[in-house]
Amino acid sequence: MEFFLDPKVTTSAKLLEVLYMLMGLIAAYNGIKTLFEKEHKAKTGTAVFWISLAVILIFGRWLPSLISGILVVVMAIPAVFKQVKVGPGEAPSKEYTKAQADKIGYKIFIPTVMMGVMAIVFALFTKISPLVGVGVGVIIAVILLMLFSKENKPTTFLNDSKRMLDVVGPLSMLPMLLASLGAIFTTAGVGTVISGLVSAIIPNGNITVGIIVYAVSMALFTIIMGNAFAAITVITVGIGAPFAIALGANPAIIGMLGLTCGYCGTLCTPMAANFNIVPVAVLDMKGKYNVIKNQLLVAVIMLVFQIGYMLIAR
Repeated sequence: MEFFLDPKVTTSAKLLEVLYMLMGLIAAYNGIKTLFEKEHKAKTGTAVFWISLAVILIFGRWLPSLISGILVVVMAIPAVFKQVKVGPGEAPSKEYTKAQADKIGYKIFIPTVMMGVMAIVFALFTKISPLVGVGVGVIIAVILLMLFSKENKPTTFLNDSKRMLDVVGPLSMLPMLLASLGAIFTTAGVGTVISGLVSAIIPNGNITVGIIVYAVSMALFTIIMGNAFAAITVITVGIGAPFAIALGANPAIIGMLGLTCGYCGTLCTPMAANFNIVPVAVLDMKGKYNVIKNQLLVAVIMLVFQIGYMLIAR
């Protein structure tokens, strides 16, 4: 309780920790319920994965780094051996879904929009993280859905969350692991190594070429890592700072637009599983990489535009 009673810790950090705990409880529910599913083809591996994740999410702030690292390895073992599988739970029938759609109508979009709306509200009108706003939006969405239909009970949301997590599986961890990888790369000095390599390519003092290389590198490194937030720390240290900002470019513009250049790479990579692979699995779409194929041209156009904007507004 010291963390939550500490006046030096911001309200935002405390609320965010509560949200992590709630996510951990959902993961724990998934793992524990899996253990009791007799028809589950890989219940042990699946349960180990979700319960390990639950422990990290709930107690991660207080666990020693070594213990957290061991738990991540434990999680990876069943995932590597493909022992994290979908359970026997049944999805709602098409007839039931159609009946609910006819009953609720376009009001169904209100709960979905609440997550984005609350994120914006928290970002503009409070000092609390927009991530907390997203969590509050989810809670409001659950309340609205319960008001829309008496059949929506707490167990309904828990079971639907389990069904979704089962479908997504280990891919749900990819964004967090990739973001951590960016911090590890930066600490390990990868940015410095990249800076040394790029210095042999970029003409000394040429800010235009420096900005172009920085923008393209952000997209390419994001394609490799799957996460623009992971890429920006490494590429900004290695290329953005010495070859653009140090030559007079506006740090705010370079950083902001550099991140959007990274997002262009997000559209092009299966490593960004939460954007490009998870929707395919959840919606049972044909063609594993069809989402990416449809986004490639858009990504290229956006990248060219962002580079032009950076050169003009620098």
